[in-house]
Amino acid sequence: MKKTMKLSLIATLCSSLLLTGCGDAETNIVEKEPEKPAADDDHGHGGHGDITIDSLGRLAISSPDSDNIAIFDLDDSELLGQFATTHSGSRITASVGYRYLVVTNRDNGHTGFIDGGLWREDHVAHLHDYEQAPAAIDFHIDSSRPTHVVKHDGAMAIFNDGAEDGSIAASVNLLTDENITAAKTDSEVISFDMNMHGVAEPRGDFILTTVRRDDASSTSTAKILPDQVAVYHKHGDEYEQDVIFELTCPNLHGAAQSKGYVAFGCGDGVFLAKDDGHDFDVSKIANLDNFDTRRVGTLYGHHEHDSLIGVASARGTTPILVTVNAAGGEMEAIDWQPQTDAAPVSYGFSAEGDVFVILDNQGYLTLLEQHVHDGAIEWEFSSRVDFTEQDVSTMPDGQNFSLVISQHTHLAYISDPLAKSIVAVDLEDGDVTTALSLDFTPANISWLGIKEEHAH
Repeated sequence: MKKTMKLSLIATLCSSLLLTGCGDAETNIVEKEPEKPAADDDHGHGGHGDITIDSLGRLAISSPDSDNIAIFDLDDSELLGQFATTHSGSRITASVGYRYLVVTNRDNGHTGFIDGGLWREDHVAHLHDYEQAPAAIDFHIDSSRPTHVVKHDGAMAIFNDGAEDGSIAASVNLLTDENITAAKTDSEVISFDMNMHGVAEPRGDFILTTVRRDDASSTSTAKILPDQVAVYHKHGDEYEQDVIFELTCPNLHGAAQSKGYVAFGCGDGVFLAKDDGHDFDVSKIANLDNFDTRRVGTLYGHHEHDSLIGVASARGTTPILVTVNAAGGEMEAIDWQPQTDAAPVSYGFSAEGDVFVILDNQGYLTLLEQHVHDGAIEWEFSSRVDFTEQDVSTMPDGQNFSLVISQHTHLAYISDPLAKSIVAVDLEDGDVTTALSLDFTPANISWLGIKEEHAH
């Protein structure tokens, strides 16, 4: 097990780097030099060898007790910096390249960024990795109700729902890590005619977005939800609408991408747009008979295969997980063998896409593995990991476990508010270790670092 350190959030608050200052405290953070390659490596900007850093990465952790975000080095359990968010109750996620922490606040229409300090640049002739202290940056985006943040194919789309009273229309911001570095102020690429609770999926030179129609035409029962999908195509520096599909998707919510498809959750099934490189062919897979009032409102996909995973749920019901076989046009329930009273709180694919994990509120991480049946990928129960020794019945209201999956190695990180710790679960052998011991209560977590294309 890696050595752990007891770290104080409060004691170091005023001596750490903040997005907003703490009195007259002076900040002194020393930049770390990149790791040097082996002595016999041929490297440098003249152009032959890679300069790479082998690091477990960094972990950003928010707390329900404060507006601060702490960033830790996972290699030595060191606290690298703390940052005060502009608004309380913000959500955190990583940018598409995992260099930046993206901090969104829906109610205040604000999206800010923190440089995690660990990233890779492709210099064509070689790769060059960089390592420095995390830093606050001035760049931010002001919009109306930024909600769904989607990352795919090197781009991140932020969907802004607009004002609930309809006075501000929905819009989409499109960003890469390079855009954030350059403080790209003109990242809004699509503006709609009305507000909606929607989502946008970037895919190469295309963006597939939701479309809300006027209430009289819409097939959605909740009119704030869109019921159609449009394709926007990049022409020069602008995105122009190519088509709005006639096939409807009432009460549209949730989207994901796979190797060859873009999928959207509908009240009556899953809408699929097959990418043939130039156009998109659309179809729909109907809900299963045992859904009752449930619908697929959350989807997960991976670029390695065309089998997506959907979560069918409704208020007051137990979620049903399904395999969405996009190529075969079929949906099948997954028996993930939950423990009694276990309710999922988070999901995710491993970096390589060969394992799907389910985090539940009873302190278990369930691992599903893929297998091929009749040429299609299916998911079945593999193992279950008990990652906490705490009494989960004592979990305070409004708090829960949180999950993030490393993009550098085969580890999943889980925040445990009861133990005030971050545990690491090895997705290959199920081993559990304590990655960080804290003296503050962790809430949401996000992994930052250098993505390893072949995690194993």
